Order: sequence, then C-alpha cells, then structure tokens
Amino acid sequence: MATTLTTTESQTRRRENYHEADVVVVGAGVFGCAVAYALANQGRSVLLLERWLKEPDRIVGELLQPGGIAALEKLGLAHTLDDIDAAPCYGYTVIYHGEPVMVPYPNLDENNQVPNAWGGYNKPGDKKQVGRGFHHGRFITQLRRACQGHENITVVETEVVKTLHGDQTEQILGVESRTTNKETGAKESDYYFGQLTIIADGYDSKFRKQVLGTRPDVRSKFYALELIDCDLPAPGHGHVIIGNAFPVLLYQIGTHETRALIDVPQDLPEASTANGGVRGYIQKHVLPALPDSIRPSAEKALADGKIPRSMPNSWLPPSRQTANGMILLGDAMNMRHPLTGGGMTVAFNDVVVLAELLHPDRIPNLDDPKAINAAMDDLYWRRKSFTGIINVLAQALYSLFAANDRQLRALQLGCFDYFRRGVIDGPCGLLAGIIHRPAILFYHFFSVAFLAIWLNACAVVGGSIFGFLWTPLAIIDAVLILWKACIVFLPIMWREGFR
Repeated sequence: MATTLTTTESQTRRRENYHEADVVVVGAGVFGCAVAYALANQGRSVLLLERWLKEPDRIVGELLQPGGIAALEKLGLAHTLDDIDAAPCYGYTVIYHGEPVMVPYPNLDENNQVPNAWGGYNKPGDKKQVGRGFHHGRFITQLRRACQGHENITVVETEVVKTLHGDQTEQILGVESRTTNKETGAKESDYYFGQLTIIADGYDSKFRKQVLGTRPDVRSKFYALELIDCDLPAPGHGHVIIGNAFPVLLYQIGTHETRALIDVPQDLPEASTANGGVRGYIQKHVLPALPDSIRPSAEKALADGKIPRSMPNSWLPPSRQTANGMILLGDAMNMRHPLTGGGMTVAFNDVVVLAELLHPDRIPNLDDPKAINAAMDDLYWRRKSFTGIINVLAQALYSLFAANDRQLRALQLGCFDYFRRGVIDGPCGLLAGIIHRPAILFYHFFSVAFLAIWLNACAVVGGSIFGFLWTPLAIIDAVLILWKACIVFLPIMWREGFR
C-alpha cells in the first residue's frame, strides 16, 4: 500500500535525496544559521551547507549587544543563549590613562525608547538593557542545533567550491561542493539546487569578488588573550583601555574567562621583529597600560611564550548588489571594526529585515529575480538606520581611541570628557543597537568635537595672565580639530550610503 507523504516529509525527501530546496544557504555561522531558521519558520525548505560542523574555536563573535538580543528574540532563537555560560554585560567602563568612567547601557521607557537619547543619563527603575558575552563556538553550536532540529532545514557538512548556472543563462541555480565519503575518506563532488542561494561564508569569503568586486580595508589586527579569573575593575562591564598603547578591549565570555583584545596596527614599529614582535609590544607597552588588578592574569596568559591568536580588523562598507539567483550577506558583504562588538547585532537585525522582505506573502516564489532585486534594494536602504549607525560608530570610535596625532588626541580627550560629564545614554544607546536615528549619531559626534575644541582652547590660553597671547593658536587648533572631525566622520558616513 502506497504511503501518503505530508508536505514536510516530501520536502525533506527532496532535500535529502535530490538536494533541492527553496533556499540554499552557504555557511552555518551567525548569519547563515539565523537566516536559515528565519526562512524555515516561514515554511521555506532550506539546505544549510557548512564546511566543518565541529564546534569552532575562534576569537570573533563573542559579544552580543542588547539590540542583537532583541533581534534574536524576534527570530525565535533566544534559547540559543542558554546553557553556554553566557556572561551578562551591562555596559562599558572606559579607562583613560588610568581614570575610569562608567558608560552603562541606557534603560528604556514604557514605549521601549531611550528617554535621554539627545543627552543626559537615565534614572534607574526602567527597563534595563543587558548584553551577553560568551565563547563563540558554544553559541554557534547552539544555533546549529536549532537548525538541525527544525523540520524544514537539512544541515549538510560539505565544502562549497563554486556556484552553478545554466548553459544559456547566468542565473545561479545552486552550488557545487566537495563532500567527504565517510567510508573512503575521499572528497566527492556534490550538487545542491535552490530557487535562491544565500552566501554567508564570513569575513574571508571566497565568493565576495564574484558578487561585489570589493575587498575589505584592513589596517590593524586584534591579538587575543584569554584571562582566567581576571579581577576586572567593573565586573559585568566591557572595558576599553586607552593609554600610551593602542586600544585594549576586555569583556567576560564566561564565569571564569575574560577575553582581552589588543589592537596592533599594521607595520607598527613597536611591534617589529627588532623590538620583540607582538609579544614585545604587549609586554613593553600594553601591560603597563592595564589596571593593576588586570595585569597579573594578563601576564599569566602570556606565559606560554606563544604569539597570541589574531584576527584582522576589517572595514567593508555595504554594496548594492543585483541578484541573479544568489545574494551575498553577513560579513561577506559588510564588516566594521570590532571595537564596539556590533558584528552579530548587525547580522541578526539584517536577518529580521530580510525575512520580512522575503516573506511568502510578499514573494511566493524565490526564483523571481525582479522581486528579489526589489527586496535587496529595500534591505540596502532600510538597514541604514540600524546597521549604518553601528558601522559608522565603530569606525569613528576606533579613529579616536587609536589617536596618533594631536587633533585626534584632542578628540579622544573630548570623547572621554563627554562621558565624564554624564552624556551617556545617547552614545551608548547607539552602540547597543537600541537607537536607530542617524541624526542622534551626527549630533553626539560633533558635540564631542566642539567639546574637544573648548577643552583644547582652555588648555592653550588658560593658566597664565598672558594666556590671551595664545588665542590665535587656539583658533588655529579649533579649525584643525573640527577639520579632523569632519574627515574622520563624513567620509565614513558617505561610504555607508548616508547621502
């Protein structure tokens, strides 16, 4: 007697036996897992392909901002933060040449808005915002388990090598991959087909050149240490340390573990081989800049004698793309400096918007290039009020925190003093991904610039009865500082598409 299959069973057999689905997703990382799960929840049949399904061991994707957690909840994936020893993060502590200032995440009012977005500091008692720090691999494993448990998703361990298109058209029909034969150990050719192929193969994407033709701008690396039982000055907060070294970022990723990320620009003389390399730079310049309570655990982490693991700090502004059966998203399409920890927050919010734009009620068939292109165009513009803010803020803050000239150091001091004066909720709300208004970003950045001009003028002309003689120098400095602020901020805004 013939067995009648349900639609779900039929789609499962189609994926497993014929390698066909509505959507093929390449890359089971942060973006790939989230978009596969979101589309599967809409009833789409999804093939999720990943080269290596063992738990990754990487130093990226370890801090999720409150805005990212909100997006994760919208996607139905909030449970993936459970049982991974995720540490709560309530904001930041900025330590400027030994002087700390607390920059907590702002609370939300009854309308889920930041009341003092333009200035000031929230009163306690409102909805408190919390981020999470964790081991990247544990979180990715949870995301993959969620996908593996979904009836509309088939997860396959296979290495995608190229896209497939028809003989008479450039329309992408799917991908070719290499799958390891479990019996022989040999890699064999495999083929997977979908109405739409979503490439999310990360920062080192092999398909970026094919789709965008752009390359990331890499000016520095983060070298990582894992500090055990570190005595942080402000537990439950990320720490940004600004001193005589380039910025150092610390945040808890577990009950006992704290991640330290040390910024080292390319071709930094202090990190040259003649000066002891990266380890020499850390020992001579970074360790003395750390608070006394942190230094012992950092010295212990360096005791193994190895060069710490590193990752490139990449900037890749978003590009508009024309879909031809394939779209490129996630870090493959857009990256920002990881100083502000916004990468995963961007990814999850992009998935929320994309899932809405590709909903079956809007686009019944994903093999409609015109409809997909319209959706991608909408995504490009709609993400600016969120992703664009995080991208610009990350690049601008890095320029200030890694200041290497007089004007940038003046802006750096202005930024610190801005926080010290209690103007916290707006800047931190932007960083946390809970304020989506570019005008607020513009306002705070140039408020910092004018504060920097004022502080510099006071330093130049103050302290002497003949200080007024230095007024022309203060005016020249003011022009140079404002000009530096413009060339830091405005080109980034332009590249991000705010025009």
